[in-house]
Parts: sequence; C-alpha cells; structure tokens
Amino acid sequence: MEEEIDKIKYEFKKKYNKEVLYIGADLSKPQEIKSMIEEILEKKKSLDILVNNAGIQYVAPIEDFPVEKWDDIIAINLSSSFHTIKYTITSMKKQKWGRIINIASSHGLVASANKTGYVAAKHGLIGLTKAVALENAQIGITCNAICPGFVLTPLVNKQIEDKMLKGMTKEEATNDLLFEKHPSLQFVKTEDISAMVLLLAGENGSSITGASLSIDGGWTAR
Repeated sequence: MEEEIDKIKYEFKKKYNKEVLYIGADLSKPQEIKSMIEEILEKKKSLDILVNNAGIQYVAPIEDFPVEKWDDIIAINLSSSFHTIKYTITSMKKQKWGRIINIASSHGLVASANKTGYVAAKHGLIGLTKAVALENAQIGITCNAICPGFVLTPLVNKQIEDKMLKGMTKEEATNDLLFEKHPSLQFVKTEDISAMVLLLAGENGSSITGASLSIDGGWTAR
C-alpha cells in the first residue's frame, strides 16, 4: 500500500510539479477525520477545495441486510462528509472562499431495489449538500453534489461479477447492467466526472451551489 501511494505521489509531482501530502484516515471514525483535517490545516494553512469521494456498497433485500453493513455504509458514504465539512468550513469562512464537492450518485436521486444502505446514504448526502450550500450562500463558499451513473469502479465490477455467477458471460453481464439503467449503453468515464469537479472548483462555478448534477447517460431522465 505504501509503495502504491509513493508511486502516485511521484507521478503527480512529475506531471504537475506539485508536492503531494498524503494522510491516511479511517473515514468511519470521526476522530480520525478530525485529526486528518487538523494536520492538513497545520501543514498547508488553508483547505480551499474539499472533494468527498469515499464510498462502499452492499446489496441485499432489507430483511437480509446486515445491521453492521448499514452502519458502515452510513458512516462512510454519508457521515464522513458531514465530518470533513464540519472541520473544514471554519477555514473556508476565514478566507471567504471555498469549494465543497460531494460525489453522490444517481442513487441519490432515484432508488434501486436491494440497495437500501447506499440509496439512503446518497439521498442523505444530497440533503447535506443543499443545507451546507444555503448556510454559506453569501460568503463565497459553494457546495454541490455530482451524481454519476455507473462508472467502471470495483463497486460496479462486483455487480458485473455477481451477474456472471448466474451464468452470464462478462459481455452479457455488462450489457445487462447498462441496459437496465443507462439509455446511452455506455459507462460514465472518470474524465467526465473530473471535468465537472474542475468546473465547480473554479471561478466559473461560483454561481453553482446546492446543485445535484447528473452524469449518468440518461438514467435519471426516465
């Protein structure tokens, strides 16, 4: 793990000529989040742009949904963003500028069966986004949510693998997943999401706040 982190830091510095600070924290533990933010502010003096992008998933009918999985999903997918914002916002207020970007999901806008924890957390994240946006609308701080559809992440690959266990080929499983949700029949690219982050983080995003911005191949247009 440390070697992989060092490699990413080196590649980032080489490409952008910027130093990278890495601080590990268990985002299910509020005290570790608090310590992480405090260390960043101590070393960097300000935290101008906060992107909350942690997430886990579990799929099961509600009667079979383990309580500990519910607790983990709420802690990481929702509560961690509350804590990072809580401990960052004072610094942003002092400089009267800040950008908070929460990576939500299409499941923050619409539901799917067997994903009660994920859907509840992502709906909650959008509510958190709106409340924070309203509280800071007049002081140069914006807060928005990006709502991607399916991106080829480990979470989505797991869903493809689960379909393959039912006898589908990988191609059939992939097409079945996309056909169910994405009218475009294409996965969302990570570059699409990063481009939206850059827009929201810059001056051209100054009038966008409290928004839930879909990047989902038409999923939530239905």
